[in-house]
Amino acid sequence: MHNLGTDVIVAGAGPTGLMLAHELALVGVEVVVLERHSKRTGLSKALNLQPRTAEMLELRGLLDGVEARSYATVQDGHFAMIPVDYDGWDTRFPFQLGIPQATVEEFLTERLAAQGTKVLRGSEVVDFVQDNASVTVRYRTDDGETRLRAKFLVGCDGSRSVVRKGLDMGFPGVDGEGFGVVADVLFDKTPDGAQKQWRTMRNIGEPTGETTFKGLIPLGEPGLYRFVYGDRASRPADMRSAVTQDEVRQALLDSYGESAAMAEIRWASRFSDAARQAEHYRAGRVLLAGDAAHIHFPAGGQGLNLGVQDAMNLGWKLAATVHGWASDDLLDTYEAERHPVGAQVLHNVAAQLGLTPRSHESRALRALFGDLVALPEVNRYLAGMVSGLGIRYATYGTSHPALGSRLTDQNVLTDAGPIRPSTLFHNGDFVLLTTTSLHIEAARSQTPRLTTQLVTELPWPSTEAVLYRPDGYACWTAPTPPR
Repeated sequence: MHNLGTDVIVAGAGPTGLMLAHELALVGVEVVVLERHSKRTGLSKALNLQPRTAEMLELRGLLDGVEARSYATVQDGHFAMIPVDYDGWDTRFPFQLGIPQATVEEFLTERLAAQGTKVLRGSEVVDFVQDNASVTVRYRTDDGETRLRAKFLVGCDGSRSVVRKGLDMGFPGVDGEGFGVVADVLFDKTPDGAQKQWRTMRNIGEPTGETTFKGLIPLGEPGLYRFVYGDRASRPADMRSAVTQDEVRQALLDSYGESAAMAEIRWASRFSDAARQAEHYRAGRVLLAGDAAHIHFPAGGQGLNLGVQDAMNLGWKLAATVHGWASDDLLDTYEAERHPVGAQVLHNVAAQLGLTPRSHESRALRALFGDLVALPEVNRYLAGMVSGLGIRYATYGTSHPALGSRLTDQNVLTDAGPIRPSTLFHNGDFVLLTTTSLHIEAARSQTPRLTTQLVTELPWPSTEAVLYRPDGYACWTAPTPPR
């Protein structure tokens, strides 16, 4: 066994773990990612990036690279398979990007390699111990067991998280009553009415009975589709059993009749409508993020996005603690901010499942809800909920309208001309927008990592400065002094 050392160990090389590692390495934190799989699975899994995730990737200059690998721009989202659009939100990205999870992982892995960050594949976390100063992780490879010591450990290792279990952390919630299957299917004959290109959530999925559902999403390759089906009132004896070709073929026949002919299945997996959330996201020097912290039915396309946004919230806070310019208490704000967001996602997913048309009454409720979604205020609320655009963090002190809100990235005017504020965030710094240099030192006293930009005006009256956190949320403002 070798006893090496690093600043942070990230368990899991999914989108959450890779995004967190990127955030840490960007600001000079030494990080090692441990991944039990010896190579990337290449499985498509999640298929979308929500508008808020796109905004966050733009803050790091990553969106162009991701967008170049995407295969669809989807102009709306959905709530319980009822489409909602993003028109009511001030965002440069009022759409979802269609991109498989495997492609997101590939892109982030390449960025980490360019940063010189280690992703140790074929390295399975066995257990760990922590003390007041460090965490020591024992992990297994083909060559035996190794111990690695770090200042912090973050479990991004999925729903069956070894890290969460090692903490003996409570994971309360509800067991699933029903199940679903996702299968990437190549068709010889495409079902009648199927979209050729993914441009909208309309007619993508629908209930097919009192508890059953189906959906079909084109994946950018001729004849290749994501087929989703399931029954919320039935559950296989073994949720881990392999999905067979005969099972998928029968489900296609039940859903689309003889209009569909399947050539092959590229990948298939089961999921349930279980919902659970870790009691805490932090225990000493060990933290949880992504599916290790929360699981839910994949309604609204929120899962991957929730994890990536966990990583963006945690990354700068963990880096500040490692570098020593913030107190350990800053890490507690990760749970304080993200646990309620995760709980809200579980809540809205449960509400979506509650709109399953199981009875005459529930069918009437769903129809009425569909009418309500057409109201601009309702549409905006639901779109903000599932997209992440509606997240606003609590702040203390003044009640300035900017505080706790996200950067919308609209042009700001400078003496040299208009600029996009997002370009100022590429290094992972705090960003100060101010009409006078008088506030620069005040802001610098709060963080040594600061990018400043003098602007000719700000969008809020009687405001001379606004300070944004590295994840793009306003955390401090300065008023214009009275004349």
